Amino acid sequence: MTAQISEILHYQGRKQRMCTEPLGDYFALADIKPGFEFSSTALWRGYVGEWDVQDGRLYLIKLTGNLEGGQPASLETFFPGFPDRVFAHWYTGQVRLPMGELLQYVHGGYGSTYEQDLLIDFDQGVVTQTTLRHNSAPAKPNES
Repeated sequence: MTAQISEILHYQGRKQRMCTEPLGDYFALADIKPGFEFSSTALWRGYVGEWDVQDGRLYLIKLTGNLEGGQPASLETFFPGFPDRVFAHWYTGQVRLPMGELLQYVHGGYGSTYEQDLLIDFDQGVVTQTTLRHNSAPAKPNES
């Protein structure tokens, strides 16, 4: 699998790349088959979500992509009556924000390693913990 285009998170005044897809959990829980149009091997899911953490709560604030047939998708496509933002009450899990220099590129999913990862834990859309993890470059096969 090709490395994937990241979701975007606005967090503490900065726009960050996410290596997590919280909207996928919503589709799975609601048994929704969204039918996004395939556009690239770097975007198997067919959409990019833009997220924001405000007052310790996770919100989906933008959805970009096309449905099969070419119709543009938006927040209202899946959340009628919510054109500006949707509280991600369905999401319990961890969001990974890669930070710093790329240490090892992996041509698949979100497997690349960066100097640091900011890990944000959520319980029903509410921040419960943040952790900064320091990473090191993986050893090469003939190194010990």
